[in-house]
Amino acid sequence: MKSVNILLIYIIIFFVSALSQETNMDNPFLKEWNTPFKTPPFNDIGLEHYMPAFEMGMQQQKNVIEDIINNKEKPSFDNTILPLEKSGELLEKVSNVFFNLNEAVTNDEMQKIAQTVTPMLSKHNDDIIMNPKLFEKIKQIYNEKNTSGLTTEQNTVLENYYKNFVRGGANLDEKGKEKLRKINEELSLLTLKFGENLLKETIAIGLIIENKDDLAGLPPDVIQSAAEMAESKGHPGKWVFTLQKPSFIPFLQYSEKRELREKVFKAYINRGNNNNEYDNKNIISKIVALRVERANLLGYKTYADFVLERNMAKKPENVYKFLNDLWKPAVKRALAEADDMQKIIENEGKNFKLEPWDWWYYAEKVKKEKYALDEEMLRPYFQMEKVRQGAFQVASKLYGIKFIERNDIQVYHPDVKVYEVKDADGRHIGIFYSDYYPRDSKRSGAWSGNFRNQSNMQNNFITPVVFNVGNFAKPTSDKPSLLSVDDVLTLYHELGHGLHSLFSNTQYPSAQIVPVDFVELPSQIMENWAMEPEVLRMYAKHYKTGEPMPQELIDKIHNSKLFNQGFETVEYLAASFLDLDWHTISEVKDIDVSTFEKNSMAKIGLIPQIASRYQSTNFAHIFSGGYASGYYSYIWAAVLDADAFEAFKEKGLFDKSTADSFRKNVLEKGGCEDVMTLYKKFRGTEPKVDALLKRRGLN
Repeated sequence: MKSVNILLIYIIIFFVSALSQETNMDNPFLKEWNTPFKTPPFNDIGLEHYMPAFEMGMQQQKNVIEDIINNKEKPSFDNTILPLEKSGELLEKVSNVFFNLNEAVTNDEMQKIAQTVTPMLSKHNDDIIMNPKLFEKIKQIYNEKNTSGLTTEQNTVLENYYKNFVRGGANLDEKGKEKLRKINEELSLLTLKFGENLLKETIAIGLIIENKDDLAGLPPDVIQSAAEMAESKGHPGKWVFTLQKPSFIPFLQYSEKRELREKVFKAYINRGNNNNEYDNKNIISKIVALRVERANLLGYKTYADFVLERNMAKKPENVYKFLNDLWKPAVKRALAEADDMQKIIENEGKNFKLEPWDWWYYAEKVKKEKYALDEEMLRPYFQMEKVRQGAFQVASKLYGIKFIERNDIQVYHPDVKVYEVKDADGRHIGIFYSDYYPRDSKRSGAWSGNFRNQSNMQNNFITPVVFNVGNFAKPTSDKPSLLSVDDVLTLYHELGHGLHSLFSNTQYPSAQIVPVDFVELPSQIMENWAMEPEVLRMYAKHYKTGEPMPQELIDKIHNSKLFNQGFETVEYLAASFLDLDWHTISEVKDIDVSTFEKNSMAKIGLIPQIASRYQSTNFAHIFSGGYASGYYSYIWAAVLDADAFEAFKEKGLFDKSTADSFRKNVLEKGGCEDVMTLYKKFRGTEPKVDALLKRRGLN
């Protein structure tokens, strides 16, 4: 009887094993992708495939770590760092697809998977970083690095690993490690929840209009878009404006109904602050407290001290000084802009003071009055497809590359277009996806990322698979997607990030990581070309007639380049101060989010006519993204990009030697050596703030 039971157990094990193998064979993540350029087979990937792939990916990485630890040879770069660098291939494969799609085409099931796997990944990462035997090997190599004959890039990779382990708690005692594990797990879930709440609040309806008179001032295409939105949201015969920028910004620009502008504006800035199930205030308090606790545990006074140690800025006081140096001239210019608007209000016979919900509306009036220009004059020349093609042309003229549309590569949504990117000599560089229209399953904003990173370990060159995501106006039944100037700049910006990834030419993936206050240089410098007269003549064609933008309009754009720069700088700097204030708290305590934010803005003297670009409860960059203590980096990098673009202006907009130097020293190198060293190799000297002040009219 006993032998029969044992036989039965073996039969069950055999069938379970066979079933498991069959299931694994059906899982796209667990086999080679036989697609063009090994791009993700989105059509074959189902929700049921993610968790098994995550679990196997973590197990495979654990096995590699064990092999490293059990290796009896003297620790070296080749037997420790190299296998560590290669150890997470499957985990990275599934993570890159899942987490990127969770932002672009999410649903309730994906969010449940994210909530399950996020703490698992946090624990898995902690298990690696807090492994004392592994850290001992890394430390031994690090301590001998000066005599080990490593290349510059290998030294950078080694240093990054050593510092990441130390900053991840490798030097803590067991009690400290356990405490840090709990903090990391809780933070991972809280930041995830913050983003989920914000998405729910952003896709919400901000305003339903039933009376046609309430559409006064709105352009016909804005009205039509609102009608189509109402239809899609179950309100036929009405007009709906959501809290996504392509919907509510035109309303703020053109609606004559001040009370409705106020309603929409307040709905937008109060996302996450409505005391409902999606309220983020309590989450923020917990995140901030946990970050303080984490920093203190690791020996830092504040979370900002912890973060900035690895950035170009190095210390919070350096960032505060930088922001304060810009604040006073920015406010001065913004007050002058507000005065122009107040005069228009008074000339119209009205007696109210300019408020934040009035700014867009009266800014448009100032633009018409001062420059005989408004957004609706420009939109017909900025058809999305032509703007995208224009950005591709700029990249082609600079670097000789070509974007070739591919219809044989699978996409994750019908809105997505795919391009193969080739170098001037015909060499394949990588794959580029563009995904530019808003939908309820996509978070707000614009971003760039990778489905696969470039690498060249042991002479096995792997090309990158890159994507750009945006939220631009969708085509209507009788008009294509027509972009605002801000949208155009955003498209160019994200392509700049994309080029940084596409041109990457490092041996090791971790060598591509750059400080957050440098990462915006490649993106922001691309914006400079978008409104150059020579470039506008290349791509700005009327969507109906195909006629190029007339010189008169190009001149008006050029003449108005300083328009609204005070506003844009002040609202951005205010958010940067808010970010830094949150992360220079030095002790854990209960914080009332609204009071803290109010005090933060009062401290810098934010003028009442302007609101911070983000309020705490919807500040995704710092509470669910990677910019905590780093939101300042956009304007820090603006100093770099303004200075760098001067090199092109000096030698020619498409000067080949300048473009080649920028590609070689900045775009290809990532963070394989000190980024300021790389910048100086391109520019010859450290950047000066003068070009930025001139560009924004702050000098």
